Amino acid sequence: MADMLPLRASTLAGQILPATRPRSALLRNLALAVAGSLLMVAAAKIKVPFWPVPMTLQTLAVLALGAAYGPRLGAATIALYVAYGLAGLPVFTNTPPLAAGPLYLAGPTGGFILGFVIAAAVAGWAAARGASLVRLLGGLLLADLALMVVGCLWLAFGAQMAGGATGVGLAKAFAYGVQPFLLGEALKTALAASLVGAGWSLLGRRG
Repeated sequence: MADMLPLRASTLAGQILPATRPRSALLRNLALAVAGSLLMVAAAKIKVPFWPVPMTLQTLAVLALGAAYGPRLGAATIALYVAYGLAGLPVFTNTPPLAAGPLYLAGPTGGFILGFVIAAAVAGWAAARGASLVRLLGGLLLADLALMVVGCLWLAFGAQMAGGATGVGLAKAFAYGVQPFLLGEALKTALAASLVGAGWSLLGRRG
């Protein structure tokens, strides 16, 4: 990061897989969206032992995909992943044993899942600005912050809890839904920035 690697304004995915015609660009974007959504499914199912709680790789995938794809394709890719779950496919972390579908998103983690879409868009916006790697990291931290804020607010005030309660209150939402995950989120954000920065660096050397 000390080198302040400059990033180009175009997307990393677009540089790796250039398309000169609208139809080829559409087909490329469709393929990237499907591949990225399947990566999200895999990231949701991988649990890494960590302190103070185990973590999945979803945030890493969201931020890396957003930064590599750009804001629109990144957000669309994560929205496609969410659509799988809405359709009842077991693509979320706790499915099974829990059942996927609209009711899953009404539960405690629904806000975080919907926050993935926002985070991918913010990450793509940050990467598309042609910023240095340090500024890219700042943009990804902002994306992760947006994700955590949306998830926390939903858990606090909108989530449908067992027993019929709505939300758990802001203090409990932060204590149980945000605070235990902060260290893991910071690590995944730094790793996503490093991966995307390394991709641009490799392309620069090839060029």
